Amino acid sequence: MDTPLSTIAVVGLGTMGTGIAEVLTRAGREVIGIDISEAAAARAITTLEAATARSVARERITEEERRDILARFRTFSDLQAAADADLVIEVVPESYEVKQQVFRALDGIVRPGAILATGTNALSVTRLAADSAHPERVLGLHFFNPAPAMKLVEVVSSVLTAPQAVAAVTDLAHQLGKEPVAVGDRPGFVADGLLFGYLNQAAAMYEAKYASREDIDAAMKLGCGLPMGPLALLDLIGIDTARTVLDAMYAESHDRLHAPAPILKQLSEAGLTGRKSGRGFYTYEAPGSGVVVRDALTPLDAAGTGAAAREVRSVGVAGSGTMASGIAEVFAKAGYDVVLAARSLEKAETAAARIAKSLARSVDKGRMTAEARDETLARITPAGSLDAFAEVDLAVEAVAEDLEIKQQLFATLDKVCKPGAVLATTTSSLPVVACARATSRPQDVIGMHFFNPAPAMKLVEVVRTVLTGDDVHATVREVTARIRKHPVDCGDRAGFIVNALLFPYLNNAIKMVEQHYASLDDIDAAMKLGGGYPMGPFELLDVVGLDVSLAIERVLHREFRDPGLAPAPLLEHLVAAGCLGRKTGRGFREYARR
Repeated sequence: MDTPLSTIAVVGLGTMGTGIAEVLTRAGREVIGIDISEAAAARAITTLEAATARSVARERITEEERRDILARFRTFSDLQAAADADLVIEVVPESYEVKQQVFRALDGIVRPGAILATGTNALSVTRLAADSAHPERVLGLHFFNPAPAMKLVEVVSSVLTAPQAVAAVTDLAHQLGKEPVAVGDRPGFVADGLLFGYLNQAAAMYEAKYASREDIDAAMKLGCGLPMGPLALLDLIGIDTARTVLDAMYAESHDRLHAPAPILKQLSEAGLTGRKSGRGFYTYEAPGSGVVVRDALTPLDAAGTGAAAREVRSVGVAGSGTMASGIAEVFAKAGYDVVLAARSLEKAETAAARIAKSLARSVDKGRMTAEARDETLARITPAGSLDAFAEVDLAVEAVAEDLEIKQQLFATLDKVCKPGAVLATTTSSLPVVACARATSRPQDVIGMHFFNPAPAMKLVEVVRTVLTGDDVHATVREVTARIRKHPVDCGDRAGFIVNALLFPYLNNAIKMVEQHYASLDDIDAAMKLGGGYPMGPFELLDVVGLDVSLAIERVLHREFRDPGLAPAPLLEHLVAAGCLGRKTGRGFREYARR
């Protein structure tokens, strides 16, 4: 099996097969494209012609190179054409029957030394291999869509796969300019295994009417830096495809988080499979279009309630940490007078000095003028007691994530703030209503969950309790828009939108490492390259802090009682050992002490 894999057959010329064929022809391989549908084969040639024409127009390749690429791609409607291939990659529909039929036929066609690869992302490679005459030459080669652009390739071995076959396709992936990640055989592998659990949770969140589709998608894009929101991504992938992958994952894991949300079945069976059908979670201009058009579910007005907002001119921020100083900076920049109160005047002044430093950096980078900096700083008044909040229109607390401390603080705000002042908590995991109940005016209390660092992060989760007044909700949405943040509405339950979707995904990544399924580095690479995440899960856990992550996971597990949400034991062990991430110099990885 030491072939250089120069002639490669691609069986199935849908979007994925065509993309893989393009990658291979551009890399100098002879490609035999096979599809029973002559229309599909013709579309594949047209797609390759258009893609290479664009490359010529952008001066990435010459006209002569384009001719060579097109000459290396030949299409056929019969599997016999694969007889001379060194490697066959099948990308036919996700069905054991269809794939096994292809593999059985190939057994009688290809040379003994040829490698057979399945492009599945949901089915068992072992099961497909076991059914073949030569299971040692069968493996998984999972490209990501669109194949020409996506760097990740998962190389999937079964217990039967010969190491030489794995080495040969891994070398090929490197030669194609891809990043191969070696994984074992289980549904979803690394990237989809983590991604589809998260997408399923988002579909269930939407189905429960917890938040609108627009708010769920905006929250994950702005809160986690993702290129697409989960519901828009499900529409792109195809809701029927997602359901197939989740079914396969659930059959293996029996984890309720993988049981497809009922809405996926309803949409699939109604033929509303996403972009390809013109409608899924969203409605599109036409089948195959990515342009979203208004439909009956599109929100009409931003405020949602139609209630009149209260006037807010001055803001009190309670706390002295980075979150409090960041929030104070955001309000002062937007023109509000800000009282920054801490447990002592000295602590408040230290927090104000942190803001001055942050603004000085903005001046150095040319993002604001020295004059604007001075005006912003002049709006901030440090104070050593909450009594200074007597006249503020909006009080925002950003103190320790401890319910008792927050309740005491709200009881104090209730006494010192004037009637009609809006009281907000920035909690990320505690019940807002518990803070509200510590006051005599629960209708005035709301959650305003900012993300760290507050000056840079665009998202604010606006959390209504069952007691929050409509005018208070309207006020906070209006203020959030004035401070140039994007508000998303959600109800008062653990994790709100972002943490409720982010932390189960992080927890599942830890479980993969615990089960020795893949390494930290491979999982981080897979999620950055295959999922478009700005950071891999372990990089992110070490930045957030393992203790903070564990606390949030415990809250989610306690609230939703789902066994799949139980914190991974490895996370508990690391926290118990004091390995909390970057802040202690060691978490999942070790860091040089500064």
